[in-house]
Amino acid sequence: MVTETMMPVNGIQVCVETFGEPADPPLLLLSGDGGSMDWWDDEFCRRLAAGGRLVVRYDHRDTGRSTCFPIGSPAYSGEDLMNDALGVLDVLGLPSAHLVGFSLGGGIAQRIAADHPGRVLSLTLISTSARSGDPDPALPPPPAPVSVATRPLPEIDWTDRKAAVARLITEIRDRGGPFTAAEPHLRRLAERIFDRSADLAAGRRNHRLAGYGPPVRDRLGTIVAPTVILHGTLDQRFPAEHPRELADAIPKSRLVWLEGVGHELPPRAVWDRVLDEILHNA
Repeated sequence: MVTETMMPVNGIQVCVETFGEPADPPLLLLSGDGGSMDWWDDEFCRRLAAGGRLVVRYDHRDTGRSTCFPIGSPAYSGEDLMNDALGVLDVLGLPSAHLVGFSLGGGIAQRIAADHPGRVLSLTLISTSARSGDPDPALPPPPAPVSVATRPLPEIDWTDRKAAVARLITEIRDRGGPFTAAEPHLRRLAERIFDRSADLAAGRRNHRLAGYGPPVRDRLGTIVAPTVILHGTLDQRFPAEHPRELADAIPKSRLVWLEGVGHELPPRAVWDRVLDEILHNA
């Protein structure tokens, strides 16, 4: 059973979708920076639900169908993004959940696990860093020529569907690896993201302006939830130092490398392993 609805959360409207049976243990998916819930593939969510989980995904504020704020003037902070995740659980009547976070979503998940340990059943961190909330969350990579994954791209009009879809496809390819989906799949995803977004430009800028909230790195040692860290070997946004630091900081955590994967939601080629890791950890 799949349901999508608008819910009042922390004074805004948040679009939430669930997969699976309400009686199953809940699993909350947290998207990345500027990312709506569309980035979590429908079939991926259904397979998690088939593993006996009530899967919950939602649009961050300033993404998808959730409330948007004026571009360049977000009336919220990184802590508010964390509180939105907790608010979604509250509205659904869920005292705790298994958390699965990608990139920024992984930073939100770390903060919840450190600040609200009773609400976290398990923690799966995908392509993220221990440095959420630091002045610069990225460790400097070794000196190297600028890669396609970090190359500057010209500004575009995000209200132009054709231009926006083309840019999203380019960004996904640049951050990905040999297992990244082919163009037809990426185009369908990009078109869906555009068509569901009230203001595609808002989250892309406002999330970064809002920041990540206070640093959480020094409190990662207090996390008690079972934790698995999934990280692509080709991730150029957060090179290998980042997942290793996470694994060293979070007690009893496991680091699992995804060969040939970049800074991207797990591509279909590694789904079997990723799903096994999430469900085993949860």
